[in-house]
Amino acid sequence: MPSLKDNNADTIAAISTPPGRGGIGIVRLSGPSAVAIARSLVQLTAPLEHARAKFTRIVDTETSDANKQVLDEAVATAFFAPHSYTGEDLVELATHGSPVVLEAVMRAALAAGARLAEPGEFTQRAFLSGRLDLTQAEAVHDLIAAKTLDQARMAAQQLGGALSRRVAPAKETLLHLITLLEAGMDFASGELDDVDVVPSAQIAEFLNRTRAQLEPLAASFTRGQLLRNGAALALVGRPNAGKSSLFNRLLARDRAIVTPIPGTTRDTVEETFALGGIPLRLIDTAGIRLTGDAPADEAEAQGIARSREALADADLVLLIHDATTPLSDDERALMKSLEGRPNLIVHNKIDLLQSASTNSPTENSPSDLSSRPESAPFADVAERPASEAAPIPTSALTGEGLEQLRAAILDHLKASTTVETGALTTLRQVEAVHAALAKLAQATEANAAAVPHEVLLLDLHAALQSLDTLTGTTTTDDILGRIFSTFCIGK
Repeated sequence: MPSLKDNNADTIAAISTPPGRGGIGIVRLSGPSAVAIARSLVQLTAPLEHARAKFTRIVDTETSDANKQVLDEAVATAFFAPHSYTGEDLVELATHGSPVVLEAVMRAALAAGARLAEPGEFTQRAFLSGRLDLTQAEAVHDLIAAKTLDQARMAAQQLGGALSRRVAPAKETLLHLITLLEAGMDFASGELDDVDVVPSAQIAEFLNRTRAQLEPLAASFTRGQLLRNGAALALVGRPNAGKSSLFNRLLARDRAIVTPIPGTTRDTVEETFALGGIPLRLIDTAGIRLTGDAPADEAEAQGIARSREALADADLVLLIHDATTPLSDDERALMKSLEGRPNLIVHNKIDLLQSASTNSPTENSPSDLSSRPESAPFADVAERPASEAAPIPTSALTGEGLEQLRAAILDHLKASTTVETGALTTLRQVEAVHAALAKLAQATEANAAAVPHEVLLLDLHAALQSLDTLTGTTTTDDILGRIFSTFCIGK
C-alpha cells in the first residue's frame, strides 16, 4: 500500500462489487482525475452533477474515436470533494454485472491514468481526509464481514461513531486535568511561587473520574470480541453418545451422518450457526478413547487425534454422555481433563429413559431425572463441585432440553442478549484503553506520593496519547497499514 503520508495525488480505481456475475457491477474511481477519467469511459447526455445519478453508456475505448462502440448501458454517479466517501472527487459507474464488461471498464480506466486501488484504500483515504476516524474505518470492515444481525448492528453503531462518542468524556476529563496542571505550573513559575497550585485531592478526583469512565469500556471487550469473532464449541464424548444427532439438532438441519453404528463419525465436522446473535463454530468430533481398547483402525486413530485438537482449541466443550449407560473410564478421564476449562456435561438420549419408565409423562420432566432409578449413571456427575453447572438432560431425538442447553451455552460464554453501545471489538482497541488505564494508575500513585506536577504530566500525556491511538488521532503508518490491508479491494 502506498505511504500514508503521500498527498494522494493519484487516482485509484477498483471493481467494488464481488467477483462473478450479477445484476449490477460497480467500478469506483477516486482522486483528482476521477471525473475526467470517468468522462472518457462513457457517453454522457448531461454533465455530471454532485450526488445525481446520470444515465449513460459505456464505450469501447479500444476502438477508434470515429467508430466507438457501446459496450453497455450504465448509471454514473459523481460525488465531488469534499462531500464524498473518500473526501476526494469520486465517481461510481454501475453497469450490468458482466465480468467481461467490468474488466473492460477497469482496463480503460487504468489506461486513462488511474491505478489499481490497494485493499482498503478507499476507506484509508476516507480516514486520511477526516471523513472517518479509525474506529469507524474498522467498523466498515466489520459491517462487510458481518454474519449475524447483531454483528451488523454493532458494526453500524461503530460506523456511526458510537465508540468515539463513548471515549470522548474520558478524553475531555483528562484534557481538563492536563490544562489545569499546565496552567498552574505556568502560574507558579511566575512571581507568585508560593501560590498553592492544583491540590492533590482535586487531581485525585479527576483521575478517579477518568478511570471510572474507561473501566466499563475496557470490560466491554469480552462481549464485543465474542460478537465480532464468535466462539468454537466442540462436542466430545465416547462413540455412539449421540454427538452427531445433537450437532444436527443445534444446527436445525441434518449436516452430520447419523447411524446406530458406533464410530460413524471418523473426522471432525464443522458448521457455523448463530445463537443469541453470536456466531458459533460447532465442531462434531469422533468418539474419543482415552483408556481401554485401542482404536479399531488407522482412520479411527486419526479421527481421535483430530478430536483432541478440536478439544484443545475449543472455547467451550460439550461432553456428551449417553444417559442410558454408566459413565465410562474414558468419560471420567475426559471430565478430569476439562477441569478448569469452560465445559458443559450433556446427558443425551433421555427419551430412552422416559420410554423405559413406568411413571406418567408428567413425572418425567428433565428436572426429575436425577431422582429416577434409571438415573443412577448420573450419580458420578452429580458429585461435581457445587460451583460447576449441573448436567443438562437432553434428547436429540425429541428436542427436549435443547432450549436449556442453548441458554447454558450463552451463559458460559458470558454472552448477554443485548448489543452494548460503543463496545471494544479488536485487540488494538482494548490495548489502547488498557495502556491509558495503566498510565492513569501510575499517575494516581505519583499524585499520592506528591511528586512534582511535571512528572505527573508525563503519565497524563501518555494516557491521552493512548486514547488518541484508539480513534486514530495519533497513530503509526505500520498500524494503519495492517488495518487497511485486511479490507477487500474496492472498499
